[in-house]
Amino acid sequence: MILEMKVPSPGESITEVEIATWLVEDGDYVEKDQPIAEVDSDKATLELPAEESGIITLKAEEGDAVAVGAVVCLIDTSAARPEGDAPKAEVKKEEKKIEVKEAPKAETYATGTASPAAKKVLAEKGIETSAIKGTGKDGRITKDDAVNAVPSMGTQPANGSRNTERKKMSMLRRKVAERLVAVKSETAMLTTFNEVNMQPIFDLRTQYKEVFKAKHNVGLGFMSFFTLAVVRALKMYPDVNSMIDGDFQISNDFQDISIAVSGPKGLMVPVIRNAENLSFRGVESEVKRLALRARDGQITIDEMTGGTFTITNGGVFGSMLSTPILNPPQSGILGMHNIVNRPMAVDGQVVIQPIMYVALSYDHRIVDGRESVGFLVAVKEALENPMELLMDNNPEKALEM
Repeated sequence: MILEMKVPSPGESITEVEIATWLVEDGDYVEKDQPIAEVDSDKATLELPAEESGIITLKAEEGDAVAVGAVVCLIDTSAARPEGDAPKAEVKKEEKKIEVKEAPKAETYATGTASPAAKKVLAEKGIETSAIKGTGKDGRITKDDAVNAVPSMGTQPANGSRNTERKKMSMLRRKVAERLVAVKSETAMLTTFNEVNMQPIFDLRTQYKEVFKAKHNVGLGFMSFFTLAVVRALKMYPDVNSMIDGDFQISNDFQDISIAVSGPKGLMVPVIRNAENLSFRGVESEVKRLALRARDGQITIDEMTGGTFTITNGGVFGSMLSTPILNPPQSGILGMHNIVNRPMAVDGQVVIQPIMYVALSYDHRIVDGRESVGFLVAVKEALENPMELLMDNNPEKALEM
């Protein structure tokens, strides 16, 4: 029996995916539920498992855009596994690389004519057709030849590599790029900054982190403090927790906090649902769960859909200060940065304290200066006085000790 495997729907509103990588080859014997491909949507990279065991026939190439519901491969379920042929371990094929060598300035080629499309590309690059070796029939210069050609930058050095690499961006990366450009052109984004004295949080973590981890099997990190400080500030300034839909403002009475995490395919933004109902332990457990799923490539579309506000931590990479870009259609994003010991005036004395710069980017169409500055000040106040404002002066109860 020949089974037609069709592209499943990764989520609502997604109409096509792109074959990022085939994990098997045409004619391989595959086991049921064995990952056979990685597919990109505009929101995530997902694994495609074999629906049955048998010999596989691929019906799409890597890089092809395939509509949801279209046949992507065939599996001959009546075929027996070849004798002595153990199931193949999953081995991800290396991404195809196109090596493009710079055309020598002084060398010319006796070549065929260039196609109209190739002529246009070469003209835009300022490259003569005589500097290109055509790969088409009778030496004809194809559009691909023109696209891959690199303008000469003068005489090549006697040694040293001068190669370049050209590869297609994944659908996820292209969609991220498209969304980021749209944010800059479709919103009135501004950023306001402040600084936070992290010493009170350092003191609490020093006192409670060991017993917290032993009891809850999760570390007491900075994300729980920041998330709960953001939840408090969003309740005080609800416009920052709103978004624009045409001529309407959509307000939310809940706080779904998106957290930016780094995954194998790039930046992902899973969502902590109803963060207003979570304790320190609840936030830390959810952050750990989502980060592990993102790292292992198991995050789902549903886990990254929605969110009313985003927190991003560039500090883990060493960033001192940045202007985080909005995560549409949200109206606000908080940027955390690295913590550095700096001199600071405390009670009239200059002392060295661990300081973090924080940044709030917001959509000025819906959030005014008063709300944006007030929001960031409220976050700062909660982080500098967590005992009172986040723990109700009872850290043992707040940390569920």
